Amino acid sequence: MSLKRTNSLEPVSIANWRWQPFLDHAIKALETFNPEPYPVADQYLERKGSAGSKANSIAVTTATWACKTKKLRQVRAACVEAGQGASVLNFVINPFHTYDLPFFGADLVTLPSGHLLALDLQPAIKEDPVHTKPVWERLLPLYEQWKQRLPDGGPIPDEAKPYFSPGFLWTRIPLGPEGDQLVEDVIQPAFKDYLSLYIDLVMAAEETNEDRAQLLLQGQKRYMTYRAEKDPARGMLSRFHGSEWTEAYIHEVLFDL
Repeated sequence: MSLKRTNSLEPVSIANWRWQPFLDHAIKALETFNPEPYPVADQYLERKGSAGSKANSIAVTTATWACKTKKLRQVRAACVEAGQGASVLNFVINPFHTYDLPFFGADLVTLPSGHLLALDLQPAIKEDPVHTKPVWERLLPLYEQWKQRLPDGGPIPDEAKPYFSPGFLWTRIPLGPEGDQLVEDVIQPAFKDYLSLYIDLVMAAEETNEDRAQLLLQGQKRYMTYRAEKDPARGMLSRFHGSEWTEAYIHEVLFDL
């Protein structure tokens, strides 16, 4: 019998979950900031359900890991494992608006149709070069290094473009041994590189002035509103856990600013 998680800093451990090594690495990397638990209500820390028909039922586990630090308002991972139905890690770092930092975003998704994988350091104010230029100068070489080894993920909607950087690494990979090798040889080291750069930026960041902080806050709110309204996991989570729980999870945990 497994014990129910009661604290957001308790490790997430899901049997056969594809993305466990990615989350384990991120948690280890964040230890340098002496993280504290981020408040997550018990009903969102771990939820089990099922999908499919009675004759072909699939067990579903959705778990949340979250922390906060002096400079990071919320670091959180939404983890889903549903066997052949889905395996997902959505990992987002939200800085305090008093620091001129982007968001860190990783979407690692396996569905029956293939792997959908995205990494980015996402701007709060894309049109502001003070906010973006120092980040993109360091991010773009990483993007170029890894992008050449991956198939293109396709275009993104125009309405989404303000929320992504030129270093948005986005790919679709087929299931099977070839795809698994790309995940291991390209996606995993790219994830580590993007996260390492982000941690370097956080370590160097200093508090900004009040006027600047308010501009960043408004940009962060626009980003959060867009992500909550357009969350592509809404349909999947609603099938697994119902729409009422899903909407509360999206607005109260995933994008809670």
